[in-house]
Amino acid sequence: MEIAFGNQPLDRADHLRTDPDRLAQLRSGTDALLLRLDGLAPEIDAEGVLQWAPIAEAPADAELVFLGLSNGRAAFAAVPPAGDAGPAYAHRKSWDAIALMSAGDLAIYGGARSLLDWHARHRFCANCGERTHPAKGGWQRNCGNCSAQHFPRVDPVAIMLVQHEGRLLLGRQSRFPPRSYSALAGFVEPGETIEEAVARETFEEAGVRLRDIRYIASQPWPFPSQLMIGCIGHTDDPTLAIDKTEIEDARWFTRDAVAEAIARGKESASFLPPPRQAIAHYMLRWWLEQSI
Repeated sequence: MEIAFGNQPLDRADHLRTDPDRLAQLRSGTDALLLRLDGLAPEIDAEGVLQWAPIAEAPADAELVFLGLSNGRAAFAAVPPAGDAGPAYAHRKSWDAIALMSAGDLAIYGGARSLLDWHARHRFCANCGERTHPAKGGWQRNCGNCSAQHFPRVDPVAIMLVQHEGRLLLGRQSRFPPRSYSALAGFVEPGETIEEAVARETFEEAGVRLRDIRYIASQPWPFPSQLMIGCIGHTDDPTLAIDKTEIEDARWFTRDAVAEAIARGKESASFLPPPRQAIAHYMLRWWLEQSI
């Protein structure tokens, strides 16, 4: 099972980002491509395929970001007037499109969305407040006033499966759809390792102490730009002390309950699992395979 938003099919062509003359040639080429977007939402056809336009359709005043090469053709996207740091569930058009898109298109769109959103929300220098301008093909912004360099932001998030004697601890936030449960998660803070973040967040949210924490897999998540770092840990004491300011509820689920939720989805009597595009879904499937 592939992890959504990963396995980028574009050639990132980093060597071209530092060559402004070559980038200008690519932008002016007749075969250059422009990713069609409605703000930050993807434009797709009836089959769920991302739509591309000739680069000539880009607005004259738009900042263009070089996404990479697609079968040798330069691919660009235009920075929208405004960004959007809202959570994934708030983007209905994007989420409906994501459900139809192929793995390759998901990776292209996810990378583009994160980068474009960063540009739209970082047009001014955090150091001096003056306007910045794109550099390195859009993978950097520079300030002409104080010479500060700014780079796309990626926020690390620890997301974890908590295990006790063949059961998993899953939680839900109030904004989740009814009956939905997922893995606990939280941002990695400055000065801590991934393992420390996993242990801290689990204890803060559910009052559970973890041991033997290890890595499972990671996923880029473009709402707006997280790196989800999947881990698993074990506890010797399943007693819960839920922090209602962090999560609405947390429960222990048996292997059979998890298997039923994954197999039956909305029809499950146990709980509604996370969507297949989320790394939490992948992690639950991974756990079921390890538990055989």
